[in-house]
Amino acid sequence: MQQMKWPNGFICPGCGNNHSYEITSHHLYECTQCKKQTSVMSGTLFHGSKITLNQWFWAIYSLGSDKGSISALRLSKLIEVNWRTARLILKKLRTAMGHRDSLYQLSGTIELDDALVGGRQKGKRGRGAAGKKNVLIACESKDKKAGFIAMAVVDSICHFSVNEFVKKHLKQGQQVHSDALPALNIIGQTENYEARVTPGYLVDEWLPWVHIAIGNLRTFLLGTFHGVTGKYLQEYFDEFCYRFNRRFIEKQIPNRLLNLAIIHLPVKST
Repeated sequence: MQQMKWPNGFICPGCGNNHSYEITSHHLYECTQCKKQTSVMSGTLFHGSKITLNQWFWAIYSLGSDKGSISALRLSKLIEVNWRTARLILKKLRTAMGHRDSLYQLSGTIELDDALVGGRQKGKRGRGAAGKKNVLIACESKDKKAGFIAMAVVDSICHFSVNEFVKKHLKQGQQVHSDALPALNIIGQTENYEARVTPGYLVDEWLPWVHIAIGNLRTFLLGTFHGVTGKYLQEYFDEFCYRFNRRFIEKQIPNRLLNLAIIHLPVKST
């Protein structure tokens, strides 16, 4: 942990000095210049945590090594903490995953579509159904494979939400394909936008990869969480996208997630 946080030796977070005294009784390092005390957990995702680093490492490994994810209940049993603590650990890790992927914007040919995700309730089906959340999904099309993806929960599919999603997740001037939903027309203001009214039996020819991503997402949510509600939905999307975008290097995900936790700023325990 110390080597990963300070690969070139101790650096004081207060003054930048590279010399310290180790206070072994409290697992702290005191800067020889400004006397600021810090630890290897300070300023990381582990900051202020009451559980041990071993429990954190097992949580990271469990989350990162199982492509189907892990529920808070199962994690609580594995690392012997209560459900609330396990839920908080997963929230912090998924938040870091989302922040990491937010550093990238999609480019090239991009397929963009919307979907409805949520628990089953009686009543209206399809767009506007009660208990479901609107989701925007974008996926790079790399001919015979999908590239990176991005997903976001939105209050409604409208010009404002679509424009905000495109500004955040897509580089300007890209080739964007979608269906002919009127709310998506605003994409043409910043992108090379092409929309087609496509019958159901041809939709997978026009938007193949984004529909595969949507199908995989639903399998992911139902397989581990057995249905979801809107409260935690974006967190699940952040994890799904992080995994999907690194599917060709799956074995590296636990180690990458550990490194991410070390360099990531603390996430509030809310």
